[in-house]
Amino acid sequence: MKYFFLLITVSYSLFSMAQNSPTSGKILSEVIMPVNPILKEGNNNPVVQLKIAVPADGANISLNSIEAEFISGNESIEKLELYYTGNNRSFSKDSLVKFIQPKNKSFQIPVAISLKPGVHYFWMHGLLSDKADLDKKISFRLNSFTASGKKIQPLKHESINIQYPGIAIRKAWDDSVHTYRIPGIITTGKGTLIAVYDIRYRHSGDLPANIDVGMNRSVDGGKTWEPMKIIMDMGPPHENNGIGDPAVLYDPATKKIWVAALWSKGNNSIRDSRPGLSPDSSGQFVLVSSDDDGLTWSEPYNITSQVKNPKWHLYFNGPGNGIVMQNGTLVFPSQYWDESKKPGMPHSSIIYSEDNGKTWKSGIGAKSNTTEAQVVETTPGTLMLNMRDNRGKYRSVATTTDMGKTWVEHHTSSGALIDPVCMASFIKGRVNVKGSLKEVLFFSNVNSQTARINMSLRASVDAGESWPEDLKLLIDERPGYGYSALTLIDENTIGILYEGIRDLYFVRIPVTDILK
Repeated sequence: MKYFFLLITVSYSLFSMAQNSPTSGKILSEVIMPVNPILKEGNNNPVVQLKIAVPADGANISLNSIEAEFISGNESIEKLELYYTGNNRSFSKDSLVKFIQPKNKSFQIPVAISLKPGVHYFWMHGLLSDKADLDKKISFRLNSFTASGKKIQPLKHESINIQYPGIAIRKAWDDSVHTYRIPGIITTGKGTLIAVYDIRYRHSGDLPANIDVGMNRSVDGGKTWEPMKIIMDMGPPHENNGIGDPAVLYDPATKKIWVAALWSKGNNSIRDSRPGLSPDSSGQFVLVSSDDDGLTWSEPYNITSQVKNPKWHLYFNGPGNGIVMQNGTLVFPSQYWDESKKPGMPHSSIIYSEDNGKTWKSGIGAKSNTTEAQVVETTPGTLMLNMRDNRGKYRSVATTTDMGKTWVEHHTSSGALIDPVCMASFIKGRVNVKGSLKEVLFFSNVNSQTARINMSLRASVDAGESWPEDLKLLIDERPGYGYSALTLIDENTIGILYEGIRDLYFVRIPVTDILK
């Protein structure tokens, strides 16, 4: 059984969550539709918000019932629970009023609650069936409520909230783990989805800490997921021997999956790494691989001496995804912290292998003060690097035609894609566009210059030369940790794996929803 939330808020004002009751003698109300998926395994899935103003100069009113309907997806709903939290906006499990099992699309929730002048809050907490279809959107409308025998239609009651179903593939305290972070995801040649991430056992903080790399497989396009496996663990003492920030790629030539991550022996992560190649002086660039579609994994393989300049403080991958170029070259985005004053100036770059992963080489930095990056091959031999920029407000973008020996800043850099200084995802896919297969770039991030909110998906149909506003889709407006990873599931479907607060969420997005 899987939860979602319907939030019903009784408030003072027609247009805002004011803290003073109106004095007109009229009951005022408004419906607000939040934007977020409804998640199997999730415990925070608002569907609609209702604001009602109880007049300050009137008598108590009696809330008799709430009337609503599912336009579609009602067969996924198993149970609805109504909570009343008085004048406290925060949800509380202790405030359950009743539950219902709606048998029809339209339903009524009968209640008998006396409401004094002032603010009152109600939540409806629901359960999704285990068999809920992740490809069928859920559409909901709150039509009216009845107070003191009078039916009231709130402002914007005609609005319909259309929400994607999804799944929380990892939640805080699953397997006694405090936090899951830093997603990466790819689709193998067999159509298997491989999701990787940090297992942050004790707290949500970065390395150095007790962190391993975890992995989940899905053989049905992300609709169900196999249990977690730990694929990178550097052994004891675990509190000072963590590994994390994974990136994943699939090589169709060898059918091998590669995962790269940063190993921090002792305190050798970003803050404390020093020049040198030894694990005792600097964080290490480490790989593992799988030859059997993610069922089993190799022992960790350290490539630090192949790719790191000994003068630099630190060198490791950009988390998320790597790619395979048309000529078969494997490429991971990377970042190095140079020889300037500790911890060094960061530079986004790439590492690459021209022999299917036997040996690796490094490019130079594309731009100073950039870190977590993602890479695509826009045309044969041309790589585009999309970078987190510590200057803030925008993503930086650069291209190379010589495997990172030289870089040219792209005209969309520092202007086309807003960003609050966070990781983002960037992939190329051959997708169905109005009946024809076309190459499209997809980009996901928290679409804000100031906060990690508004997880969004964007598309470029001209190899990253432009990012039209009409090819943008808001997926989740709520605050989160902000990292995301995209994969092409098939020519009609994009998968996005992204961070909530300590959780990892997966949603299937039809290509037609963004390429309208």
